[in-house]
Amino acid sequence: MILKETDFFCVILDESQYIKNHASKSYKAVTELKARFRFVLTGTPVENSLSDLWSQMNFLNKGLLGSFHFFRQNFLIPIENQKEEEVISRLQTLIRPFILRRTKEEVAHDLPPLMEQTIFCPMTVSQESVYEREKSVIRNAILANIESNGIEKSSLVILKGMTRLRQIANHPRLVNAEGSDDSGKFTEIIQSLENLVAEKHKVLVFSSFVTHLELIREHLEKSGIKYGMLTGKSTKREEIIREFQEDPRNYIFLISLKAGGVGLNLTSAEYVFILDPWWNPAAEEQALSRAHRIGQDKHVFVYRFITEKSIEEKIELLKQKKSVLADQFINQNTPFRPGAREEVLSLFG
Repeated sequence: MILKETDFFCVILDESQYIKNHASKSYKAVTELKARFRFVLTGTPVENSLSDLWSQMNFLNKGLLGSFHFFRQNFLIPIENQKEEEVISRLQTLIRPFILRRTKEEVAHDLPPLMEQTIFCPMTVSQESVYEREKSVIRNAILANIESNGIEKSSLVILKGMTRLRQIANHPRLVNAEGSDDSGKFTEIIQSLENLVAEKHKVLVFSSFVTHLELIREHLEKSGIKYGMLTGKSTKREEIIREFQEDPRNYIFLISLKAGGVGLNLTSAEYVFILDPWWNPAAEEQALSRAHRIGQDKHVFVYRFITEKSIEEKIELLKQKKSVLADQFINQNTPFRPGAREEVLSLFG
């Protein structure tokens, strides 16, 4: 790499969460850069685990938190598994002098109010039938895998099962494109969108599943409602964004959470729909900040759609129990880790 031969005065990493994986080529490449001063900028310093924090801190101050093996044994495991208060306090003391955190409210006092609401959607009869049938199959498969391999080696099976149930909770057609089953959440989303379009409001619609956005796109086209759509496969990104921002008749912007989490200024919208909330509130915060940011002069309304009696509802309850660690280290969130058999199976009960 040519850049590693240069002596920089300062190196600044924007969106530094992209080096969270200390085994990645990106992390290894940036740590080879030579500079008198180093800075990292990020809104989500911890997305998956405290190991994300180690990677970024080690880039800034190599050795401050020891080797990764040392950090894992002396901080990560005691904090994430045992919740040891003394270790938490020690890590906070180590990293505090190197962190400057400013909230959106501190930076922009003139931002308009942000209103947030969770909408709980009942399943239709056919959707619930599909969901319960799949849940039984998945639960049995997970139980068998745990018995054979132990819970730590069953993570992929658990995650796959959770994803499938999340998809059905959104719409059964996400797992069976040819199916004719309907969806309570989908009906609620469409009715809400049509009401807002009738009142000439602009809406950002975020989903983790592009297939979910495709179902909504299909309905909008049949209804003759103008929209924009941005996913990881989109070309002419700037043109799509500009058209939504500037065209008063372009009311709906469908965005995959991965493609639209950063780098978008969409202040023409005043409503944000999050179709399938997940473990990490930081990702949702990035999404709603596409509209609620400097330059916005209207109230912003955020709606999260949760399917009742589904894995989504159980995840919301579990997120509340796991939120303490999120506020201890730079407002982070630790995603679900299957640490206990009972906790995992409760999601599929």
